[in-house]
Amino acid sequence: SSGINAEYGGLRHHVPEEELREALVAVVCNLKPANMRGVKSHGMLLCASDKDHTKVEVLRVPEGSKPGERITGESFTEAPDAQLNPKKKIFEKVQTDLTTDGSLQVTYRGELLRTSVGPLTAPSLASAVIR
Repeated sequence: SSGINAEYGGLRHHVPEEELREALVAVVCNLKPANMRGVKSHGMLLCASDKDHTKVEVLRVPEGSKPGERITGESFTEAPDAQLNPKKKIFEKVQTDLTTDGSLQVTYRGELLRTSVGPLTAPSLASAVIR
């Protein structure tokens, strides 16, 4: 594709590439790099999805957030691992508790996930899973 990295790979059928150009997005960037369709992927773009994965939306990062800024919650007191051990399936365990609430805000175990300027949101999917 013309400039969009492998992190976009599985979203081609759900999200127009133009929507991602110059967009500030939420990415899990401490996963072990993996080859996806012949391109090394160094992260995973976070999206909200309905239960049957027919509607997928890229999470919105609040305007004014800085590229590379850490997404946190109030109870996140430790620094993140530099790289998650894929054998321990840490992200897969965390992912089961990532969702959107009735206000479209992204939560982990009910706690808002945010940058320094505000919460992450989904465009329209409430009670969505985050993948």
